[in-house]
Amino acid sequence: MSSSQEPVVDANLALALDALLAEQSVTRAAARLHTSPAAMSRTLARLRRVLQDPLLVRAGQTMVPTPRAVALREQAAAVVRDIGALLTPGAGVDLAALRAVFTLQTADLVGAALVPGLLRLAREEAPGVSLRFLAEEWEGGPALREGRVALEVGAIDHVDPETRVEELVTLRMAAAVRPGHPLAEGPLTPERLAAAEHVAVSRRGRITGPLDTALAERNLQRRVAVVLPSHIAAMALAARSDVVCLVPVAPSGAAPSSLTDSATALGLRLLDIPLPLPPVVLGMAWHPRHAADGGHHWLRGAVRRTLQAPGSPAT
Repeated sequence: MSSSQEPVVDANLALALDALLAEQSVTRAAARLHTSPAAMSRTLARLRRVLQDPLLVRAGQTMVPTPRAVALREQAAAVVRDIGALLTPGAGVDLAALRAVFTLQTADLVGAALVPGLLRLAREEAPGVSLRFLAEEWEGGPALREGRVALEVGAIDHVDPETRVEELVTLRMAAAVRPGHPLAEGPLTPERLAAAEHVAVSRRGRITGPLDTALAERNLQRRVAVVLPSHIAAMALAARSDVVCLVPVAPSGAAPSSLTDSATALGLRLLDIPLPLPPVVLGMAWHPRHAADGGHHWLRGAVRRTLQAPGSPAT
């Protein structure tokens, strides 16, 4: 070993030293550490060489500590306590004392649904927590892996293999139109839906989607007048024009979802689509580095409670 290298420290010696000085007996120290008296005797001999002190010496039928051993007793006990604390599973986080900034990545509509509930829970339970929302990127997995994002919430379909994913809510798509829109009068049929102008939502600029597939099976085709990267912008356009915007809502018969709050605020009417469309599953994804972190555990629970609260659809 070169002189520039740090010496190797055997933590087992600290444990043995603490046991020997506390018990002042090789046999009792061996029992305390679940080893044999012979092995403990060899360890005592090694400690004597390392510390250059006898540590325990025979006095009749017992062993007594040397002055050096007496001086080391509390220090050895403190080291063992520190090792125990280091290797003990983390205790629950003190939310009142937690100071953290959590970065979440969401689509704008999901973010709008999450912010009020998360902010309320943070104020009530973890007032030192701040929330930072980022727009969706084309690939969210690397952002989780690299630590730039603590939690991704939305339609999770592009994560790295090690990423943890939890499904939260299952939604259906509805057609959002302004009050007085012609589609709101009378039954909505596939033909009437296809004949209307539509606004598509895609951060990648895609024009077609599941609705186009369902219409094509009936030899129908819709006209997409504009493609926008934001659901909020698309709904705002639908509120001021005759374009139709698809939005995720609670399943039929379920209570309204917090995801429909933005549509309600804009005064949009939500119409059932008379076509079988695949459900929309929203979930959250995080990197395993955060799995045991108390603050992150609170964040995941807060997101879960917000999206699955009364008024939100459960999976």
